[in-house]
Amino acid sequence: MSGPVQHLEASQKLTQKQVMSQKLIQSIKLMAMPIAELRETIHQEAERNPALEIVREAGEIDEQPAEESRVYTSQIADSDPFQNSSDPGYQPTSKGDSDSKQRFIEGTVSREESLSGHLIEQLGYLNISENTRNLAERIIWNLDGDGFHLETPESVLENIDNEVITAILRLIHRLEPIGCGCKDWRESLKVQAEIRGDAPEQFNPFIDKSLPLMENQKFDEARAALDASPEDWEELNSYIRLLNPFPGRLYNSETIPYIIPDLIVKHTDSGPVLTLNDEVLPILRIDPEFEKLKDGFSNNKETTRRIKDYSQQAQYFINSLTQRDNTLLKTAQAIVESQRDFFIGGPRHLKPLILKDIAEKTGVHGATVSRITTNKYIQTEWGIFELKYFFTNSISGTAESSSPFSKTAVKEILKTLISTDGDQKISDQKLCNLLQKRGIKIARRTVAKYRKELNLPASFGS
Repeated sequence: MSGPVQHLEASQKLTQKQVMSQKLIQSIKLMAMPIAELRETIHQEAERNPALEIVREAGEIDEQPAEESRVYTSQIADSDPFQNSSDPGYQPTSKGDSDSKQRFIEGTVSREESLSGHLIEQLGYLNISENTRNLAERIIWNLDGDGFHLETPESVLENIDNEVITAILRLIHRLEPIGCGCKDWRESLKVQAEIRGDAPEQFNPFIDKSLPLMENQKFDEARAALDASPEDWEELNSYIRLLNPFPGRLYNSETIPYIIPDLIVKHTDSGPVLTLNDEVLPILRIDPEFEKLKDGFSNNKETTRRIKDYSQQAQYFINSLTQRDNTLLKTAQAIVESQRDFFIGGPRHLKPLILKDIAEKTGVHGATVSRITTNKYIQTEWGIFELKYFFTNSISGTAESSSPFSKTAVKEILKTLISTDGDQKISDQKLCNLLQKRGIKIARRTVAKYRKELNLPASFGS
């Protein structure tokens, strides 16, 4: 018995799909790259594609005419760049004797001292046994950049008696800077106070009970936790400012990331002028010699096709870089125009601005504006800022509100008010009143919030 017969029918269905080509993906990636990564990508592409030629590396300049070069060399040979040095270590010598100068130059070169190196060096000056010194060094090598333990001292010094470990820690605590070799910043503050010997009576309870509450903006509860008089409370807050909660940071030699600005704004009589920082990127072109190879392989279709593909890829890569520059410049120009007061007067004049505003000004999609402003930096008279810095809501929470003041600008004004008042503990309510006189109406709790975000000293008044 046969089963039911199935009928198969062919049908056509029209659908729309957006397929991103490899070229488009490459263009989007280039748009999002910070300048340092872009420079590396350009070199990688030039190595991969024989049709792409680097005409000039970043920072290179055209060679000077021979005559001009000789004059410049002669001027340098007859001058001494150290002749006006006030350093007593350098004594000018007769012409041709470079030993003294070389010794002076080498003597001025110094390397930043690390925390571990600084502490271990001090051990050499102490009258301690070799075994104690070795154990102390093992503890020191276990400290992080703040001066605190990475692993517990007991795990570092296995099978060592606890009394010995305690004695070694007390030794390290007293090295300069004092307070290193602790579990955390709270223990370090207590250790520093103990070594100084001049702490107020309730200092340890202040660290344990009041500071955690103050971190959460619970100032009334912090004072109540100690039941301290106003005079004692003021003394405790003044004393803690004499100590360093992270003593190791004085000798932290971690390399600070170097930011290369993509754009530069300079002041002129007519206002801010924006330029691309294009001197940090190589200059590219299609290699004309590579293009000529097609003539020699006219009978070989496969080779001719590959030469053509490489040339087209190189051209598209150059076009993508040009598009990136144009989009970046157009977006940054719109930001400069929108934040003109900032570039003239500084961060206090930053206005509310959102991505949508710039997208509408430039006719570019909001996603593209977000992509082109991420990890892109602009050098101004007030420092180097990421382009994202200039997008900030108003104090009412949205840039479309009627308030002309941005959150960032209000924070800058707060810093100015506190420094101008001369009292680091100026109350939040007083700050609120001062802001209202400037036409900035925000609640006291908002002032406290901004103050915490700025890491400014807490207000202990109402």
